[in-house]
Amino acid sequence: MSINICRDNNDPFYRYKMPPIQAKVEGKGNGIKTAVLNAADVARALNRPVAYIIKYFGFELGAQTSISVDKDRFLVNGAHQPSKLQDVLDGFINKFVLCGSCKNPETEITIAKDDDLVRDCKACGQRTPMDLRHKLSSFILKNPPDSMKDGSRKKKKAATASANVRGGGISISDIAQGRSQADAEEGDYSDDDELARQINAAASSLQQIEVKDDEWAVDMSEEAVRARALALQGSETSSAKYTNLDAFGEWILSETADGKDEIPNDVEIYKKAAELEQLQEPKIAYVLAQVLFDEDIVEQISEHAPLLQKVLINDNFEKQFLGGLERFLGLERPKLIPILPKILLQLYNNDIISEEQIMDFGTRCSKRFVPKEVSKKVRRAARPFITWLQSAESEEEGSYEDVD
Repeated sequence: MSINICRDNNDPFYRYKMPPIQAKVEGKGNGIKTAVLNAADVARALNRPVAYIIKYFGFELGAQTSISVDKDRFLVNGAHQPSKLQDVLDGFINKFVLCGSCKNPETEITIAKDDDLVRDCKACGQRTPMDLRHKLSSFILKNPPDSMKDGSRKKKKAATASANVRGGGISISDIAQGRSQADAEEGDYSDDDELARQINAAASSLQQIEVKDDEWAVDMSEEAVRARALALQGSETSSAKYTNLDAFGEWILSETADGKDEIPNDVEIYKKAAELEQLQEPKIAYVLAQVLFDEDIVEQISEHAPLLQKVLINDNFEKQFLGGLERFLGLERPKLIPILPKILLQLYNNDIISEEQIMDFGTRCSKRFVPKEVSKKVRRAARPFITWLQSAESEEEGSYEDVD
């Protein structure tokens, strides 16, 4: 049995068909889950990676999801009837499959050079934009279709990270003692489209700057920045990238001086980084981690999420950001160290830092960014969140063993 991909079209001879969603509720109590039995078949019919569909279910239903392409195992936390999932799938089809012009499903997702998502229609030739405000758009930008073909995409998150999405499932309120995951999401990406539009209009072609992992970490205290700036003024042999990185930090400090309460907005920060050719310099993430936040860091992470998602383009940037965060908490705001699980939760939920990098950060100490004793203190505070990630992964693996 097949149904029309566009269910608004009642023509029995409509040639674009897909299998209806098949789902089975498993488990009971807090462990109840819904297995989408034919998710891969539906994804093939829609010409979309199966992860996009399952992630969309998670975002729309406020539930955690579990994705195992190799085992053809796709779960959504909670009890959801096939008819409900089919209705949710209609939303995915309208937003991410059907051409915005002719409503034909013969489209491919492409990412424009300015990070706009468009549906490239093979039927009418139109290229229509997709809504960047939807959380799935952020996931697609970080996991483009080409990288997910044949299940071979490079995982941004490890096993359970690619499986766990905001809301529902295991509660970590006892760990982080913060807002619920659903509350933490509220308002996320609300201004992402406007920010992206302004950023894309301001961005220019950028030089690729070679960076070595073992280069020095930047002390962004006001005294250190000013001292380096003075020292570098008299050095003709100093590398320009150091000068520009210092200039970037100096600019932010100067903008917040003279009694100003707020740092420049995200668009201004991005434009300045582009002007100084620092967007390809991983250590810009180290600087941003130290200048964007104050004692309200938990709430501010969501506010700055679009900027950070755009700047932190690979693992090196993420490592530098976590190093800057370690320095910010360990040396500048030690009173905030106990809320590190909340902070990591926000970075995780907003798809800013991958699970792999969070796990690495929380399971070993380093004297690269701060004295080793400070590193131990900061990273020890991350353990509750790391424990939750590990237990979630173990639970997921166990659920797979039950069905093999």
